[in-house]
Amino acid sequence: MRKILTVLAALASLSLTNCGYNAIQSEDEQIKANWSEVVNQYQRRADLVPNLVNSVKGFAQQEKDVLLGVTNARAKVGSIQATPEVLNDPSAFQKFQAAQGELSSALLRLLVVTENYPQLKSDALFKDLMSQLEGTENRITVARNRYIKSVQEYNVTVRSFPNNLTAMMFGYKEKPNFSVDNEKEISTAPKVDFNPAPAPSK
Repeated sequence: MRKILTVLAALASLSLTNCGYNAIQSEDEQIKANWSEVVNQYQRRADLVPNLVNSVKGFAQQEKDVLLGVTNARAKVGSIQATPEVLNDPSAFQKFQAAQGELSSALLRLLVVTENYPQLKSDALFKDLMSQLEGTENRITVARNRYIKSVQEYNVTVRSFPNNLTAMMFGYKEKPNFSVDNEKEISTAPKVDFNPAPAPSK
């Protein structure tokens, strides 16, 4: 009896392997890991915002609308629970992406405004914050690209025969991915030119 059970277990394991179950499980876990890194890097950016806003406020208090826009965008990002469950809810994922896109746009508007304040651009604290922000944006891009690739691989797996039958049986569905609408903007880290423009030649 024990031998029969062993054989049945081996056959079941082989069957699950051949039907893609193990691949789906592995790729699903990889997506969760990559998503966690995306969320961590976005949180790192959000954590920089208060200090950045305060730094700019010290030199450009009159830019209230821009500063308020950044603050509100950060608050909206913070109101969204970016749990792994978001990955199975296209609507929730879209809200997350939209909120992050709004914060990206608000930060870009803030950086454009800082060009009008030479003293701010030469401030040591502001320069340090900008360096941290640029590095964080670069890490966001890397994390997003890894997530995008892992989701693409997973979605192909759960759509392919016979894996699609296994996915249907165990409730695995395609996962939402970042759209290309703001990909160009996201992949361009904010930059501030701290060097004065050369004087025009006479």
